[in-house]
Amino acid sequence: MEPRCCSPCLLFLLLLGTSGFFQSCAVEVDVKDASNATCLYAKWMMRFLIKYETNSSDYKNATLNLSSDVTHNGSVCGNDTQAALLAVQFGEGHSWSVNFTKTNETYQGDFITFTYNTNDTTVFPDAKRKGPITVVVKDTMHPVQLNNVFVCHNTDFFEAENVTQVFWNVTVQAFVQNGTIGKKESRCHADMPTSAPTVPPTIANVTTASTTTLSPAPTTAPKPVENPDTGNYSLKSGNKTCLLATVGLQLNVSQDKPLLININPKTTSADGTCGNTTATLKLNDRNSTLIGFTFVVKNASASVQKFYLKEVNVTLLNRLNGSVISSADNSNFSQWDAFLGSSYMCRKEQTLEINENLQIHTFNLWIQPFLVKADKFSTAQECSLDDDSILIPIVVGAALAGLIAIIVVAYIIGRRKSYAGYQTL
Repeated sequence: MEPRCCSPCLLFLLLLGTSGFFQSCAVEVDVKDASNATCLYAKWMMRFLIKYETNSSDYKNATLNLSSDVTHNGSVCGNDTQAALLAVQFGEGHSWSVNFTKTNETYQGDFITFTYNTNDTTVFPDAKRKGPITVVVKDTMHPVQLNNVFVCHNTDFFEAENVTQVFWNVTVQAFVQNGTIGKKESRCHADMPTSAPTVPPTIANVTTASTTTLSPAPTTAPKPVENPDTGNYSLKSGNKTCLLATVGLQLNVSQDKPLLININPKTTSADGTCGNTTATLKLNDRNSTLIGFTFVVKNASASVQKFYLKEVNVTLLNRLNGSVISSADNSNFSQWDAFLGSSYMCRKEQTLEINENLQIHTFNLWIQPFLVKADKFSTAQECSLDDDSILIPIVVGAALAGLIAIIVVAYIIGRRKSYAGYQTL
């Protein structure tokens, strides 16, 4: 059976208020053995979010969806000594594969290999690097009992080397025995229902219908969203810390109604890259909110160098069913600048406008993306919002100016009265 892009295709409404739609199709692959019996079966949906460099040395974000011309050349059934391989090819030179290993009782995914071709000018216009680029990541799939089908409807993703691979509605069984797909499912952890703690029933908290009470319930005003908690994040290069960040983050998404989303530091992980002139901090809150900050050094050849925030990108994922995926990017920032070797601090609230429909509010910011020493922040350059010392001379000067003005006016009035008195005599 050839892999097919199942219809109807799902349309993904952009969360951030654009007029277009993303289209993605479910891929179904049924690999047969020599006797024409099914040995490997999979059906899933996936999308790729790729950041690439252009000829002008800027970075752009591309979204690569599966096309309808999917093939599965190179797929292998596998056995006790050879890994099974699920491989698909699509579009203009793009391919994706995952291999499965087995024991006497279980099977599981091992490595995922994704190759995208920047010669595809429809997806990668003006790409600086041409040709196929391959990214390999370790599959985090837990062992599944043989003869069981692995199912995961929730969104999962893998992020490496400027590529985010997004998967949802996954159904797969490797090492199928006797050509028959198993009837028993092994669910991913995200699909498992969360059990609520058992507590004695409280009748007062239960709303029931009443035939004697006609008064409507009082209208409760919506609870305001509190400021986000401050998180501490860091990156390492080898065994040395290369980036430090302390910040509270809140997203302001404009849809039909404004939506505020606080980033929870307790459920947020940090990833990214460090370099001499470019550093990237990527934050992931529960596989639903991805935020990337890119810092660069300006005037890298100058004797006195400064760093600043150049780009911010945000990706919002629906963890429940993968039905909504949206991303926004702004690479024209020139904020949070400080001398290289120092840190930047701003305790007051700041706003980063990604586009007209998405803003990021930052609180208690302290960032150092370069030249971190001894795992500690260097001397901080504070933002003007925090510099209260400037207000003191301004207030004092204004007060003195006002006092001088009063004295001058009083003096002029007094002189006029004296002059008028002399004229009368």
